[in-house]
Amino acid sequence: MKIHILGICGTFMGGIALLARAQGIEVTGSDANVYPPMSTMLEAEGIKLMDGYDPTHLPTDSNAIVVGNFMRRGMPIIEQALDQNLPYISGPQWLYENILRERWVLAVAGTHGKTTTASLLAWILDYAGLKPGFLIGGVPENFGISARLGDSPFFVVEADEYDTAFFDKRSKFVHYHPRTVILNNLEYDHADIFPDVQAIKTQFHHLLRMVPSNGLVISNGSDANLISTLGMGCWTPTETFVQGDWQAELVKTDGSEFQVLYQGQQVGLVQWELLGAHNVHNALAALAAARHVGVPIEHGIAALASFKGVKRRMQLRGQIRGVAVYDDFAHHPTAIATTLAGLRAKVGEGRIIALLEPRSNTMRLGTHKAQIAPALVDADQIWLYQPASLNWDLGSILEDLGSKAQLERDIEQLAAKVAHAAQAGDHILIMSNGGFGGIHDKVLTELAKPYA
Repeated sequence: MKIHILGICGTFMGGIALLARAQGIEVTGSDANVYPPMSTMLEAEGIKLMDGYDPTHLPTDSNAIVVGNFMRRGMPIIEQALDQNLPYISGPQWLYENILRERWVLAVAGTHGKTTTASLLAWILDYAGLKPGFLIGGVPENFGISARLGDSPFFVVEADEYDTAFFDKRSKFVHYHPRTVILNNLEYDHADIFPDVQAIKTQFHHLLRMVPSNGLVISNGSDANLISTLGMGCWTPTETFVQGDWQAELVKTDGSEFQVLYQGQQVGLVQWELLGAHNVHNALAALAAARHVGVPIEHGIAALASFKGVKRRMQLRGQIRGVAVYDDFAHHPTAIATTLAGLRAKVGEGRIIALLEPRSNTMRLGTHKAQIAPALVDADQIWLYQPASLNWDLGSILEDLGSKAQLERDIEQLAAKVAHAAQAGDHILIMSNGGFGGIHDKVLTELAKPYA
């Protein structure tokens, strides 16, 4: 069997490629962004990569062209596939038909926290000896890979609400047919495809319609949008976290130590490396899902102690001259605020320098413009980077941020200015859902230079 993947170097499609290769399928792929680390990881698995989307890349002998959701009508490679009547399928549908159909699927959905919660859940199951498969939109440090086939009925998938493909505008997660579902939260996002939050709630309710009556829905009991979505109809037993069945009592305010309560009873103490109330909530959800497949709560709590985190989720990239540099994927105002709050709880009065690149589609459209300044309240200094793709001028919110904020349009200048302003004991938090021009290494390089 042979497949060709369009958009193969994205985290999700790259995971599809790894899973297919593990099944013995011959895999080739095209992408406009063929560069490390994804390119080298795929090539190491014997997957041939082609740079760009030239129509000549399409093999006529493939059993399927697996189409990523970046692909659009009008792109020559898509037009050729359609004109030649080549067999094509979306990534989520391929995943279900070839991997998930016979599995116990544990899906992690929500606006925020999907990657960390899915990584936590996969690690808890692995720690318990269940050897799960998984496909996660990031790289859990405990595994070093974003996807694996696994050696058990259990499969953990990060369940994204973004649309599936140019020919299928349903959310990706409706393809997964999960038995266990985590609903972390629900906010307005993806303004490029959803007109309002009600449209997102409708997609979440489509997901709920597919969970069997012998499954389990684990939902954030403090989230009003999720409560109303469940009120639209739910035919599956539910458990709640944050409020309800699963709660936490913080022992340390930074979230690094907390008591787990299940139905009002203390069931164990978590001491781990992660920070922030949002990660405490992620842990509760993962414990609940693991319990559903038979992992005792105490085993789940023991697993959390050895969880090493996820790349690009408050990842310490380096420490030079007493200045710590962190990388985080935060790009929605809520994620920015919770990430900063977690770091603030850890460092106390220590100075936080926040760098933000607003590059998501929703940020690009200016949908969350009014929420950016309040989200950055815990930072002592703020540097905003204006990417060329942004449809509005970040200078318009500088007044809301006050004297502690500055705007920069050049990556090299930004790295130099931030490094020059930093002092021993500072914490530089870099936030973007993209590469941010490699600024993490640039800041560390500048910090290593002697300043007069």
